[in-house]
Amino acid sequence: MTSPTPAVSVVVPCFNEQRVLEAFCQRMTAACESTGLDYEILLVDDGSRDQTWSMMCAAARRNPHIAGMRLSRNRGHQLALSAGLAHARGARVLVIDADLQDPPELLPVMLKLMDEQEADVIYGKRRHRSGESAFKLATAHLFYRFLSVLSDTEIPKDTGDFRLLSRRVVDAFNQMPEQERFIRGMISWIGFKQEPLLYDREERAAGRSKYPFRKMVHFAINALTSFSTRPLRLASYLGFAIGIMSLGAIVYSIVLHYRGYTIHGWTSLIVVVLFVGALQLFVLGIIGEYLGRLFMESKGRPLYVIAEMVGREQGN
Repeated sequence: MTSPTPAVSVVVPCFNEQRVLEAFCQRMTAACESTGLDYEILLVDDGSRDQTWSMMCAAARRNPHIAGMRLSRNRGHQLALSAGLAHARGARVLVIDADLQDPPELLPVMLKLMDEQEADVIYGKRRHRSGESAFKLATAHLFYRFLSVLSDTEIPKDTGDFRLLSRRVVDAFNQMPEQERFIRGMISWIGFKQEPLLYDREERAAGRSKYPFRKMVHFAINALTSFSTRPLRLASYLGFAIGIMSLGAIVYSIVLHYRGYTIHGWTSLIVVVLFVGALQLFVLGIIGEYLGRLFMESKGRPLYVIAEMVGREQGN
């Protein structure tokens, strides 16, 4: 690297991005060069199974501003991004994916906006999302609205992890120890002045989304349970409401008994039993999510293990 403390770091989590990585590096390098600032581009290989790592090594040999980091196995986008943020040295840090949906050319605009607004975070807010199915657009829309209702932290709607961070925000983020991570929510929780930048998100340049439906559901659960205790309160409210209803049903049954009515209804009994059983399972499921988090946090395991690095201090 040309400087021990570059003005701008770019952190790029990558998983099986061989088809787009070269184009990304070219565009990201051009964007960094256009700022006139010293920079580093830190590529994080999240256990890719294709040629992503070898391409990172080649890019680092060609350009001393590029460094590569390879995790020991696939840890997921959020932990790969956390690894990159922990090793980024710049006074400002851009977080961006390699798929070119978020334009690298917005870096100078984000830097300028951060100076003008005296902000610590400039986050990309999507106006339009090209190449995404109606189902994904609808579920994303509902997710952010539902999250805003339940979350104790105000998290901007229609945003991803594409954002520019000041050094003090990165340092504060690196002190946060939790295992299950929802980074855009964690950045919002940190606070300081955070301003949006409206942009149109492009279609993936190549490959396919690394977030299939199963991972999207897991991601949504992490988001909901990481930033709110309201699901626990909801469980308490439901239990209280059902308790009142049950008390009313008992009183009603006693009144019918003393009036001489015979209560028939095996079917109604089964319905009540099943309803209460389902409600109990629902409540236990919510409690289980939080207990599971306590269990994972108590282990104190490292978030990731680095297998090897190339570029920067290694001199490769």
